Amino acid sequence: MEIKRVFDILDNLKKTSTKEDILCSKVNKQWVKHSVTDFVTNANYVSSALLHLGLQSGDNLAIMASNMPEWNFVDYGSQQVAMPSAPIFPTISSEDLKYILNHCEAKIIFISEKSTYAKLVAMEDQLPHLKYVFSFTAIEGVKSFSEFLDLGKQNLDQTKVEEIKSTVKEDDLLTILYTSGTTGQPKGVMITHKNLISNVMICKDIAPFVDRWRALSFLPLNHVYERFLNTLYLYHNVSIYYAENFETIGDNCRELHPEIFVAVPRVLERVLEKIIAAGEKLGGFKKTVFEWSLRLAERYELDGANGPWYEFQRKICDIMVYSKWRAAVGGKVEVIVSGGAALNPRIERIFACANLKLLQGYGLTETCVVVAVNRLGTGNMMFGTVGKVVENSEVKIAEEDGEIIMKGPSLMKGYYKNPEATAEAIDAQGWFHTGDIGKFIDGKFLKITDRKKEIFKSSAGKYISPVAIENKLKESKFIEHCMVIGEGQKYASALIIPSILNFKEHFNKNNIEWPGTNTAHEHDEIKKVINAHIKSVNATLAPYEQLKRCQFISGVWTVESGEITPKLSLKRKVIAQKNKDVIMKIFGADE
Repeated sequence: MEIKRVFDILDNLKKTSTKEDILCSKVNKQWVKHSVTDFVTNANYVSSALLHLGLQSGDNLAIMASNMPEWNFVDYGSQQVAMPSAPIFPTISSEDLKYILNHCEAKIIFISEKSTYAKLVAMEDQLPHLKYVFSFTAIEGVKSFSEFLDLGKQNLDQTKVEEIKSTVKEDDLLTILYTSGTTGQPKGVMITHKNLISNVMICKDIAPFVDRWRALSFLPLNHVYERFLNTLYLYHNVSIYYAENFETIGDNCRELHPEIFVAVPRVLERVLEKIIAAGEKLGGFKKTVFEWSLRLAERYELDGANGPWYEFQRKICDIMVYSKWRAAVGGKVEVIVSGGAALNPRIERIFACANLKLLQGYGLTETCVVVAVNRLGTGNMMFGTVGKVVENSEVKIAEEDGEIIMKGPSLMKGYYKNPEATAEAIDAQGWFHTGDIGKFIDGKFLKITDRKKEIFKSSAGKYISPVAIENKLKESKFIEHCMVIGEGQKYASALIIPSILNFKEHFNKNNIEWPGTNTAHEHDEIKKVINAHIKSVNATLAPYEQLKRCQFISGVWTVESGEITPKLSLKRKVIAQKNKDVIMKIFGADE
C-alpha cells in the first residue's frame, strides 16, 4: 500500500508481517516482546481511550518518558485520531516543562519517571489545560497505562477511529517537537506526516535492510533523530529493541547482536576509548599487534585507495584485532549511523577500517532530520563530510556568509504559535536558513565547517570556530568536557573538565596516589597530561586560534544540570554564567 501518513506504516505491517518481536524492552532484566498484532491492538486501544476521555481531533498530548514500546503505542494511537503529540525529554527543567505544556495546551501527558510526576504536582495549579496524567511504569498516586488501555478496550470504537483516520491528510500536523536550543525558550517545530514520510522514503535504501534485522535503540525517542530511524525500521519490518540505558549499550549489543543502531559522536568516542583502553592493558606481542592495527586504521582511506600492500596488512589486522572490535558491538553490525554533532574523521577512519560501516549524516529538527548523508558503495562516502544531499532536497551555500540553506518536502510547517520565528528562519523564497556554515567538497559532498551562532570574534577581529577546536581537544580520552572561549578577548582559551574515570586508571597504572575526585583537576599530573595535549592541538591551529591559560574545573556537564542539550550540544551561555569567576580569572590576568 502507498505510505502517505505515518500510521499507514502500521496498517501495512498489519497486512504483511507476523513478526513476534517488532517492539521490545527489558522489564525486570527480561526482554518483553510485542508482536505486530500487539502493536496494532494497543494503538487502537489508545485511540479509543483518548476519544472516550473527551479529547478531540486537533487536541495535543504530551509524552515525557523513556524509550519503550508503550511510547509507540501512544504515538501511533494518537496519530490515528489526529491528535498531535509533543514529546518532551524526561530530564527537562521544570521551567521548560511548564512552558511546553502550556504552550501546546496538552490535555493529557504520559510519563515514566517519579521525578516527572513530582514536577507536575509542584506546578499543578499552573497547568490549566492538563487534565490527565498516566504512567507507563508504576508510580504511586498516578493512574497506570494499563488502566488507560483498559479504558480503550472497554470502549473500543474502531468505526470512529477508522473514520477519523480517513480524514487525515499528509500535510496535517503529526507532532510538535520542542527544540531545547542553547539559548532562549524552546520553540515548537511543527512536523507533518509528509515531512517524516518523505525522509523515510528517500532514505529507505540507506542500508541493505531485511526484516530479520534487529535494531538497538537508545537515543531518546522524543528527539526527531531516533524517532525518524524508528519509523524507518518499522517501514522495513525491522525489530526494535530498546536498550535499558546508556551504560548497558555494550552489554545489550553483545546480547542481541543488532545489525544497526544510531548514535551521537560522544557514544562512538566512548566505544573507541574502551577499545583503546583494552588494548593498553595488553602486553608483549599482543600489544604490539594492537598498536600496529590502530596506526593502520588511522591511515585508512576508502575504496582501497591505500593500495594492495595496505589492504594485505589490513586483512591480517582484521583476523587478529578488528574482528574482536566487531564482536564487542555484537558481531553482526551492518551499519552505524552518526548524527547530532560533528564526528571526528579519525573515528570514521578507524571504524571503517575495522569494517564497522559508519555513516555520518546531517539535518535539523526543522528538516525532520536528513538533509545529507553518506551512503554505502564506492564513491558515496567522504570522511569529514556529511555526505551527499538527499535527492528530494535542494541545498545552497549563501554567498554572503557561507550559511547552508535548504528547501524540500521534509522542511517543517513552521514554529508553533510563532510566525515571527518562522519568518526569520524561512525566507520569502522558501529557503530555510540552518544557522550552519558549510561548503561542498568536489561539488557533491557537504562539509559543515562552523555553527553560525557559535563563531566568535577576538579583540583583534579574528573569527574563531570553537567547535572545530573542541573536537580536536576531545581526541584525548583524558578530557571529558571542554568549551572554547574568548569572544572579544585578546586570545582564545578553554574550560576543561578532566575525565575522572580515565585519570583514575592512569594514576593506578603509574602508582600515583589518587587525590580525590573533588580536587583531582588541580593535580600536577592531570595538568601535565592535558597541557601536553593542548600543546599538540595548538601546533595545528593558526596563531590567533591557539589556546592560552586553559582552566581545569571539576564536576560534570549534564542535561539535568542544564549545561548541555538532550543531543549533547553545549549551552554556552549557561556554562559561561556558572563559571564566570573562572573566566574572569583567565582573561583578567596580566599578560
